[in-house]
Amino acid sequence: MGKYPHLSERKACRILGVPRSTLRYAEVPRVDEAALRHGVLAVANLYGRYGYRTVCGLLSGAGWETSEAVVRRIWREEGLKVPAKQPPRARLWLNDGSCVRLRPERVNHVWSYDFVQGHTYCPWSRRWRKFRILVVIDEYSRECLALHVARHIKAIDVIDVLSELMLERGVPAFIRSDNGPEFVATVLRNWLQSLGTQTAYITPGSPWENGYCESFNGKFRDQFLNGELFYSLGEAKALIEQWRIHFNTTRPHQGINMKPPAPAAWLPKTKTEKALHLSLFPPIPTPQEVMQRLNLL
Repeated sequence: MGKYPHLSERKACRILGVPRSTLRYAEVPRVDEAALRHGVLAVANLYGRYGYRTVCGLLSGAGWETSEAVVRRIWREEGLKVPAKQPPRARLWLNDGSCVRLRPERVNHVWSYDFVQGHTYCPWSRRWRKFRILVVIDEYSRECLALHVARHIKAIDVIDVLSELMLERGVPAFIRSDNGPEFVATVLRNWLQSLGTQTAYITPGSPWENGYCESFNGKFRDQFLNGELFYSLGEAKALIEQWRIHFNTTRPHQGINMKPPAPAAWLPKTKTEKALHLSLFPPIPTPQEVMQRLNLL
């Protein structure tokens, strides 16, 4: 070996104190590193408010063979910012160890609903006008069942939205909400009671008890509403419905193993609707598309 041709490898490693496995180690070349790096940057450019876990889920759904650790390393090497985590909250436990919160056990077991506020802007009068969004989700599947947009939503409007959903999906066993006037109205409570659906109201001033819906509302506002400027109520309805479809069919959810809540639940009715959806939420690039773009095939 070098100056000592008669010295064996085993003896040389023993003298130097180096394991033989280290001497024989050969670095594994990263064949798809360049393509994967471009794929991560492309998805981060399309969806700027998504973290590396969500980006990894989107890439996996598009056919990329990767892991969170690899995407996380590329994410940091490229200087992309990981959104800060929310501080952990204590769970609601009783003294005997049982949990206060009703846990969903199957689809249509527990629905929850809440309101989110948005605005439209009129450039001629330079005025902002409020509108409300009724959010309805299935807590077990994490699917967003409805995002009803209107200037004003009363208890009778909530009944109309719920009746359409129940005709399509069935009647839930429980429905969770806060104590807003629309949700505690006598007409709504009597209607739900006639259907056999029990109301699960949270403690006043404790929004974390409606955690599934509050988590959805936070993602909805951070990843979509805060980045959109609506000029009319019709525009808001169309774009918000397209985001609901994207959330249900494409966006991976960490609570269900990085899979979308309902990946095959929507088909465009017209070419115009399909074109609108693709313009708002372009498809994730596949490995073949990126490698062709980089001339690696």
